[in-house]
Amino acid sequence: MLETVSSMFSYDFMVRAIVVGILVSLCAALLGVSLVLKRYSMIGDGLSHVGFGALSIALAMNVAPLVVSIPVVVIAAFLLLRISENSKIKGDSAIAIISSSALAIGIIVTSLTTGMNLDINSYMFGSILAISESDVWLSVILTVIVLVLFVLFYNKIFAVTFDENFAKAVGTKTNIYNMLIAVLAAITIVVGMRMMGALLISSLIIFPSLTSMRVFKSFRSVVISSAIISVVCFIIGITVSFLYPVPAGPSIVITNLIAFLIFWLVGKIKR
Repeated sequence: MLETVSSMFSYDFMVRAIVVGILVSLCAALLGVSLVLKRYSMIGDGLSHVGFGALSIALAMNVAPLVVSIPVVVIAAFLLLRISENSKIKGDSAIAIISSSALAIGIIVTSLTTGMNLDINSYMFGSILAISESDVWLSVILTVIVLVLFVLFYNKIFAVTFDENFAKAVGTKTNIYNMLIAVLAAITIVVGMRMMGALLISSLIIFPSLTSMRVFKSFRSVVISSAIISVVCFIIGITVSFLYPVPAGPSIVITNLIAFLIFWLVGKIKR
């Protein structure tokens, strides 16, 4: 066991992957609780597809991917909320429209320019080798921002998550807090795409929250449990990926699936 740990940390790319993965997993789990409870669990999948489209355009223009993808995905998050709140197109339908359109644009741009090369594949399916030092610093900054805002506005986020109408009635600016959650989730998704890929990043948002809800019932216990489960599943998944010829993203997803099944069984036994 100690030999495995020491060998993992002997590679710079593994150190970067572990640091980024733990921080992104933590942020995704915290934000995922509110998104799942508000029935926006698939926003991660939709925004990751938007991120893929933005990355394809950035690569075609020979521009730094994150410089293009972060603002585009943040704008997409804003549009998803506005469309869902103010039109007849609700939740999952709005996500399906935006995500499928963005994915189609990304594929068309890629096929007309660079082709489906290694860079594009790493963004679609994830690659720990694609994580750079700038991604590490961006993850650190993002995690600090998410943790600080989550702690400062914990009561507001709780109110908006469980009873948005009551929160509006008592004067809470629910639109601001909904937008805050969506923007932070968008940035988390863009950073995590380098490791998990556009097709799998939503699992970091959905799985830990659903897993915790099989056993725990209070908002605080679900939040804490989700954070722990997300980080532990990432560490196990990345270790399996290091020991065996398995991609990191799918390995982490399967680990989360196993955790979900275990917690589901425990919840059944408790009831």
